[in-house]
Amino acid sequence: MPVGSDAHRWNTFHGERTLVVAARTVTSAVRALEVLPSLLRDDARVTTVFAYDPTSAFSAGVLDLLHTTGCRVAPWDQLGSISPDLILSASENIDVPEGDCPVLVLPHGVGFQKLVPDSRSPRERLSGVVPDSLLESGRAWLAVSHPAQEEQLRATHPKTAGRTLLVGDPCFDELVGSRSRRTAYREALGVAEHQRLVMVSSTWGPSSLLGRHPDLLPRLLAQLPGDGHRVGAIVHPNVWSAHGAWQIRTLQAAALDAGLLLMPAVHAWRPALVAADVLVGDHGSVTLYGASAGTPLLLAAFGGDAVPGTAVHHLASTAPRLDVRKDLLQQVEQALREHTPERYAEAAAQAFAEPGQALARLRAALYRLLKLPEPSSPRPAPVMLPVPDPPAARVTSWQVTTGVTAPGREDGGTAPTVTVRRIPAPVAAYGTTPQDSAALFTHLACADDERDRRLTESASVLVRHRPASTVFGALRWIEDTLAELPGSLLAASAVRGGGCLVGLTDGRVVEAAATGPTPVPGLPAAVVYACLRAGLPLDGAQVTLRVGGVRDEDVVLRLRPAPPNG
Repeated sequence: MPVGSDAHRWNTFHGERTLVVAARTVTSAVRALEVLPSLLRDDARVTTVFAYDPTSAFSAGVLDLLHTTGCRVAPWDQLGSISPDLILSASENIDVPEGDCPVLVLPHGVGFQKLVPDSRSPRERLSGVVPDSLLESGRAWLAVSHPAQEEQLRATHPKTAGRTLLVGDPCFDELVGSRSRRTAYREALGVAEHQRLVMVSSTWGPSSLLGRHPDLLPRLLAQLPGDGHRVGAIVHPNVWSAHGAWQIRTLQAAALDAGLLLMPAVHAWRPALVAADVLVGDHGSVTLYGASAGTPLLLAAFGGDAVPGTAVHHLASTAPRLDVRKDLLQQVEQALREHTPERYAEAAAQAFAEPGQALARLRAALYRLLKLPEPSSPRPAPVMLPVPDPPAARVTSWQVTTGVTAPGREDGGTAPTVTVRRIPAPVAAYGTTPQDSAALFTHLACADDERDRRLTESASVLVRHRPASTVFGALRWIEDTLAELPGSLLAASAVRGGGCLVGLTDGRVVEAAATGPTPVPGLPAAVVYACLRAGLPLDGAQVTLRVGGVRDEDVVLRLRPAPPNG
């Protein structure tokens, strides 16, 4: 609706009730924006006004979010002239204007599980609970997702008695209801079918995962073989708001260059969580959401600001801990092996009551407080989460370790095996030295669009990141590249339609054909490099390519005939 002292003169829609949505932080604004479209769909009786309360330490980004979403925002000091029939917020700390309209407070996470600094005093308080003065006025209503939360509040804040509404958790319902689209989310994020997606979730504050282990993301990227794994991060909106996107991206520059899937501060974390194979988390709500939805979990941090007796505290008693000083790959694989679907069922049962009913219950509560009958349309149900945009940059340089083993008589092998382990070069310093009985050769491989010229000039292998349209185009690129960078040993280009050409500095060109799915050109180049270093033949050879320990492919090498002189 229009805003201003005489806004009523300019209205096109004249609703029977006015709902004010109070936005104070990005987290609280997002929660309201995620549920309201389903609750108010097609109902012209309700006019919605968004109001921005700028008093939070985490208010940065709220106005941008509201404007990007297309919300009309009223100045906070104008609320008195709007005369709302209901104020809705997912922030318990809004400065509620005088009046007698009810105030519905939605949780912006899971329940009341965390102690946070009190903005009105130097003490700590329970996150999610409104001030006593608002409870005493009889205006406040607190939405909860489980009866245990009502009991918790009565014990710690007696004035909440009779002021809670059991609605469930719409976010959890959407996560569970969207599992059938998991493949679509993984494809959108660029996660291949054979890859494992390890999502890292951090809440905010010094006891959070990133607060305690700011280098965990590059270390994971360095220790989980890149061809078999992707690593993503879900960072609490308060971190984005307090420190800014520039600071986060600067602190995680190596991880981002190594292909980190850094999820945007709003919305996209939910499909990424559905897509995950393993979750590495802390005491934040995202960790509880993921584990409750059935995702294997490793706890990398658990702060003392988590409230004992809550669902997330119960989760901490059952989830394995990640020891950041030990082998991260082994711990991820162990978490996958030992996980069972019902492992965290008790924690989920303690947090989420009557799954699947949250939106319907919330709509009923909303219209009851607005003193309107519910719309005649069907009661809302959880909707499928949208497919996310890919948030990662492509990796352009790799530290490649290859191991060559001869065929063994005991297993009837007829071809040597080349094992390839690729780690993004920007995080190689965080990695560990592979332990293998095979002869190991390590080299640097760079794509032709690597921005760091020093890396390109140091690379043993150069790779064209886009397939050449013709064999002639691939050969010309190989020749030009090796002439420009004579310190390199190999240059490789895929050819559109299949196959890969690998050129050597001595003029030989190897045609590499894989019997399985067409590999990225860096893998056939690694095979040729390993065979060259191990003294194996490059013409008519067949080798088994083992990538990151997750899959095997057969690769046939054939020397391309040299062109006739002249």
